[in-house]
Amino acid sequence: MSNRERLNRYTIFILGLLVNSLGVSLITKAELGTSPISSIPYVLSLNFPLSLGAFTVIFSLFLILLQLLILKRDFKLEHVLQIPVSLAFGIFIDMCMTLIDFVHPENYAVKCIDLVLGCLILGVGVYMEVLANVVMLPGEAFVRAIVFRWNREFGVTKVAFDVSMTIIAGILSFAFSGKLYGVREGTIVAAVLVGFIARLIGRKLSFLPAKLFPQKNAEDEQWSENNQQEHICIAIGRQYGSGGHDIGQQLASELSFEFYDRDIIRLAAGSTGYTSEFIGKHEEKMTNSLLYDLAMQMYAYSPEKEAPEDAIFEAERKIVLDAAEQKDCVIVGRCADVLLRDNTKCLRIFLYAPLEYRIKRVMATECLDEVEAKKKIQKIDRRRAEYYRYYTHQIWGLPANHHICIDTSIGTEQVKTMILKAIDCYLKG
Repeated sequence: MSNRERLNRYTIFILGLLVNSLGVSLITKAELGTSPISSIPYVLSLNFPLSLGAFTVIFSLFLILLQLLILKRDFKLEHVLQIPVSLAFGIFIDMCMTLIDFVHPENYAVKCIDLVLGCLILGVGVYMEVLANVVMLPGEAFVRAIVFRWNREFGVTKVAFDVSMTIIAGILSFAFSGKLYGVREGTIVAAVLVGFIARLIGRKLSFLPAKLFPQKNAEDEQWSENNQQEHICIAIGRQYGSGGHDIGQQLASELSFEFYDRDIIRLAAGSTGYTSEFIGKHEEKMTNSLLYDLAMQMYAYSPEKEAPEDAIFEAERKIVLDAAEQKDCVIVGRCADVLLRDNTKCLRIFLYAPLEYRIKRVMATECLDEVEAKKKIQKIDRRRAEYYRYYTHQIWGLPANHHICIDTSIGTEQVKTMILKAIDCYLKG
């Protein structure tokens, strides 16, 4: 890491810490509860003569101590950096609480607006913290320590941690004041919204890391340099039931090309640690990107642990790039048309067919009745379209993303003839 990059990262991190502090302060000022990680310090600050920032520092140091006990010899220098970060975070929180001391919303609607605004600001701060990727705050680092030591799933562990913090804060509130104060509906809203907002920002600004930290793209740049002598590649997108897999396989056989479709699952399993069965169930499948982001929002807090679907996509992306670089090949699906759009020797094809044709074909090949076949086609096409849009920000099947779009109902041989002619004209000509 160069000195310039290190400076950029720490600058972003410190600014993110300040933004985090403002977000926590606004959420707290709404008096609808605070974020889960701040719930215990907040309850303590309501019952003892120390500020929220001071109790945040004390609680953070306690979490660092727990990390030391959990990690033991694996507790490294980078973990010690959490101490000055915790001190700065506590100071920033008290500073922001003082700056917005005039904020005292009384109307419930105004409190809700204050809460949502605080969640939005805190989400931005979390994104900046993850973008900088230099030090984790003690809360997330504690979750990471548990994941590392006992090989747990990060998302599930983060949820369990947040729930535990909220429950403990509630118990403390009853113990000290005899009523539930400091933990309310706002705590739940913050737990759901903040990570979701951070993850959403990360997707929308996915181009930013490459611009801020160019060397992070060294792998892709190396691929681009190596790709000066490209092999011929046929990237096939397809509607379910159009016969895209079979046509691609036949083309690969006739051309003596490598064929990649379900083999990508096996290859991805080797690099992600997930089983082939798990990847088969999760790749190219997404019911709704909004619901997915909500479900996976806990991963927004970790620069090291990706959501399972994100890890699978990244593994398959590398497989697609490597396959196109190494040999002449046919690749079916996996957003290959977008991933290889800069490859001048890649013919991008989309295969489709009328719904009636696809229903009959699925009925014949999968022994389904008409209703079941139609339902399966619509379900899989919807998932593919959502997956494609989520990871490429493009519209699935859009002609502008492909060199040719072919209706496979004209016949398999005719489709293959058209593709072979296109190869001769576009790639070999």
